Amino acid sequence: MAERLRVLATREFQTSIRESFHAELSRVITERPWLREKYEIGESYIIGENGTEFVFRGLRRSIASIRSMAAIDLCIVEEAENVPERSWQHLLPTVRAPRSEIWALWNPETDGSPVDSLLRKNRPPDALVSEIHYHDNPWFPAVLERQRRHDQSRLDPATYSHIWEGAYLSNSVAQVLHGKVRVDEFAPRDHWTGPYFGLDFGFSQDPTAATKCWVGDGRLWIEKEAGQIELELDATSQFLKDRIPELADHTIRADSSRPESISYLQRHGLPFVTAVLKWPNSVQDGISHLRSYKEIVVHPRCRETIRETRLYSYRTDRLTGDVMPDVIDAHNHYIDSIRYAIQPLISVREAGTHGLHVAGL
Repeated sequence: MAERLRVLATREFQTSIRESFHAELSRVITERPWLREKYEIGESYIIGENGTEFVFRGLRRSIASIRSMAAIDLCIVEEAENVPERSWQHLLPTVRAPRSEIWALWNPETDGSPVDSLLRKNRPPDALVSEIHYHDNPWFPAVLERQRRHDQSRLDPATYSHIWEGAYLSNSVAQVLHGKVRVDEFAPRDHWTGPYFGLDFGFSQDPTAATKCWVGDGRLWIEKEAGQIELELDATSQFLKDRIPELADHTIRADSSRPESISYLQRHGLPFVTAVLKWPNSVQDGISHLRSYKEIVVHPRCRETIRETRLYSYRTDRLTGDVMPDVIDAHNHYIDSIRYAIQPLISVREAGTHGLHVAGL
């Protein structure tokens, strides 16, 4: 209404107009009298009184006609996960009007899909990418909240995260903590041991991550987390205490590769930070220990920890999909902090050559 625009709404396959953005736009217009009087709604088009035009096409069968269209100001790509590379190659040069934009909307499914590679893995400098989840929706209905909680209790974390958290639909067997993680609210019990605190320092775009956890009833309980990307060292102490106040009074086991950072924090508000012990295969030993629990229960407020538990994975063969024994060094900052927190409980298989003696419980 404010500006004359030509809008192309498209998807890879559009077998009928009912499958397109047309129905949603029509509903919005017809439900509002002040909009209804400004637009003409046709079977396959919507035209505003100022000349604004909405056009609806499928990419697979209409790419030739789309390429011949002039002055597309806004292109909305629905279900962009299903758009192949070839269609993107045709579409991107077509939307070339001054100040034109392309909006891609999709639920992530495949890590490395064409749209994932285009807008997440290799984000253009002029692109804005926003992840929108159910908790970002102020009108999220109660009926869906009940369904979400039910799914959270019955589905494996990988499937739940894909449906409700926008995660890739991944090979759950490749997940390091496959079958071990449950997300649930809890309150610490008197007979549990702990709390244990761990800290992993961030580098570049990796977050500084801290966690608070407990051990009890054969389970590992992750109660709180705190973290941030590009967190300056001089702000770290206060940042962590603001989010996990009790950690200042307990031992915090931190990444031993940053002794200068540990020393700084000891002198600036976190006097009980100590370097964690490491040894050959300490990561594998830590993973074995994590998997030795009946369950790892993560409180719902620990969103980044939940995210990492579904993304932390073993490598898979690119051609066969077979799961390899090598752990991918990514999506593991909060998980590393958990390993550090409970490090004295982890058995050391090959520590003898380094003179370490750590009891395994």
